[in-house]
Amino acid sequence: MSDKKVRVRFAPSPTGGLHLGGVRTVLFNYLFAKKHGGDFILRIEDTDQTRYVEGAEQYILDCLQWCGIVADESPVVGGQYAPYRQSERKPIYREYAERLVAQGHAYYAFDTPEELDQKRKDIPNFQYGHAHRHELRNSLSLPLQEVDKLLHEGAPHVIRIKMPEDETISFNDMIRGHVSFETNQVDDKVLLKADGMPTYHLAVVVDDYLMKISHAFRGEEWLPSAPVHLLLWEYLGWKAEMPEWAHLPLILKPDGHGKLSKRDGARLGFPVYAMNWTDAKTGDLTQGFRELGFLPEAFMNLLAMLGWNDGTDQELFSMDELIEKFSIERISKAGAKFDFEKAKWFNAEWIKRSTDESLKLKVWEILKANGIVIKDEAYLLKVIDIVKERCTLLPDFYQQASFFFKQPAEYDLPAVKPKWTDAKTDFFNTLVKVIPQLDVFEPAALEARFKALAEEKGIKVGEVMLPFRIMLVGGKFGPHVFDIATLLGESETIIRIEKALEAFTA
Repeated sequence: MSDKKVRVRFAPSPTGGLHLGGVRTVLFNYLFAKKHGGDFILRIEDTDQTRYVEGAEQYILDCLQWCGIVADESPVVGGQYAPYRQSERKPIYREYAERLVAQGHAYYAFDTPEELDQKRKDIPNFQYGHAHRHELRNSLSLPLQEVDKLLHEGAPHVIRIKMPEDETISFNDMIRGHVSFETNQVDDKVLLKADGMPTYHLAVVVDDYLMKISHAFRGEEWLPSAPVHLLLWEYLGWKAEMPEWAHLPLILKPDGHGKLSKRDGARLGFPVYAMNWTDAKTGDLTQGFRELGFLPEAFMNLLAMLGWNDGTDQELFSMDELIEKFSIERISKAGAKFDFEKAKWFNAEWIKRSTDESLKLKVWEILKANGIVIKDEAYLLKVIDIVKERCTLLPDFYQQASFFFKQPAEYDLPAVKPKWTDAKTDFFNTLVKVIPQLDVFEPAALEARFKALAEEKGIKVGEVMLPFRIMLVGGKFGPHVFDIATLLGESETIIRIEKALEAFTA
């Protein structure tokens, strides 16, 4: 790696929801920058105004905030290379596009969309490149006088790169090693559109140069664009300043066949966006990992493990640990299959790892949304501590904890009534009398007295344990039953036993 200051960027287009592949690109950029004491820059690539979606930029900012990733420079915090929205940098790009034309590396193209559509109909697999460029209306095929006249009249035109013929272009990818391209396979990409906006190809090169980007991480789907970008760095005289590139492996469908898409998530029942995204045109809501109940720490952890590992069996990493352990050499060239069950495992593990205090507000909101009013914060923290090991997603806290705040509205009677006996009724009637006699109402003491009473009554402990649980919580779930009882408290435990007995014996 060179000695120059590490500066990396994430440059999303504000056109829709943020795919988990995009968030992983953010993460790898961020980890690399922080590992090497560098800067992470957020740049909004909004040059395609036809695809711009209102609210999408704020959504991207909200996603990064939830993920715990803070940009050193961005449209919000600013920086010495502002502005960080490409639409606000529009005047910059024409200068470089015109320079390329003057050098003979680019040209004006006056073809109308209708003319290009006709070419595509007439010529199978048509490419606007060396094979056909002289048959079209551009400054390479038209007389100079006519080109000047069209430009003077303000005729709509684009500027295209002039791809060289019969050349091989190569570069070294930090992940893939030596990569080569044949220029004859690449068309003359548009660099500057008719509205004066640059395309991604020109803007990414100009902005990376002006912002002194040292390393560029992007998905492998951008590999086919690499020869255009390599040539632009060379033609503009900046080859020595070109960032080192790393093309990240794709995140694949669970079966490994093809890139994971939003449709796959909808079909298989899991999110592919970081946060909920509502399509402004259709109103369709696409669920996100946050709203499903993922912790940001778990989301970052699972994304890091999609295509990277530290060479050990460790799977759980905090952000600080990821920064410390991260290295480009450990990124795989092959795509990584997304496994939603594994993703949920990460979340369950992070819920267990989290402090009760850090979970408090999230659980409070979940319970409140389900009509439960929390009056005692200390009690809530005890509840979280006792149930968090049983929760996979944050909404699980409602099912696992709601009975601590309200009595069961119904009971799993089929699990109890078929085997109910008068002896069991007698056992529980006696239990409500002996509970107040305990010196301390805590799990070990209650369990010992419960088992002793069963022995006194000639009943197997197992025959009354399940009914006791159902009396307290309503069903066959929850933590250790004696922990539940002691957290509910002596009087509430007695009330629930007596109430349930009425239902069990009716």
